[in-house]
Amino acid sequence: MTYVIGDIHGCLRELEILIEKINPSSEDELIFLGDYVDRGPDSKGVVDYLINLSKRVKTVFLRGNHEAMLLDCVKYGKDCTLWAYNGSHSTLRSFNGTRGVLEKLEFFENTKYYHLHGRYLMVHGGVRPGVPLESQDPFDLVWIRDEFIFSENPMPGYVVVFGHTPFERPLLMKDKIGIDTGCVYGGHLTAVRLEDLKIYQVKCGGGWAL
Repeated sequence: MTYVIGDIHGCLRELEILIEKINPSSEDELIFLGDYVDRGPDSKGVVDYLINLSKRVKTVFLRGNHEAMLLDCVKYGKDCTLWAYNGSHSTLRSFNGTRGVLEKLEFFENTKYYHLHGRYLMVHGGVRPGVPLESQDPFDLVWIRDEFIFSENPMPGYVVVFGHTPFERPLLMKDKIGIDTGCVYGGHLTAVRLEDLKIYQVKCGGGWAL
C-alpha cells in the first residue's frame, strides 16, 4: 500500500501517532509531502524520526517551501530573513543552532520536488497549469497556491496530491487531493492511502505557530 503524509512542521508526537495508526509494513511505501520543519516544537525530532523510519520502510521525502528556505539560508546564505519570517527560530532552537542543521543537511538536500506513482503526482505546493511536468519551475512546485488550487485539471492525466495550503478537512477532487489540514495550527495531521483514498488523521494540539 502507498500512503501520502501532509505537512508536519515539527509536530513529532502527532507524526508518531499517525505512523502507528498506519502501521506500515516493509512492503508499504510512505510518501511525505514536505514541510517537516519550522513553526512546531520539535523539527529536529521529526527529521531524526523520518531518517530512522526510512531504514525500515520504503520512504520518499519531497521538498516543501520550508526546506527550500532552510537550504537557501543555511547552504547558500541567502533569504535568511524570509526564512525567519516563516518560522526558522523554532527550527534553529530545536537543532541547537545552524551547526545542528548542517549535520542533517544531507537529508534536506536529498528531498525531491515531485514523485509519480501511477496516475498520482505528489508535490508539495502544486503545479503551474498548462506547463508540462518536466518544464515546471521548482519555485512553483513548492510555493504555488491559488493559480493551481482554483484551476481545472492542472496536470492532464494525473491526480495531483499536495500539501502546503491548509484546509479544514482534506480536499478530495477528481483532479487534485489536498492533505495539509493545519496540524501546527491546531488542526489535524493527515495521510491518504492511494489505493482506496482512505484518510488517516491525528488531532493536533496546535498553538505552536507564531
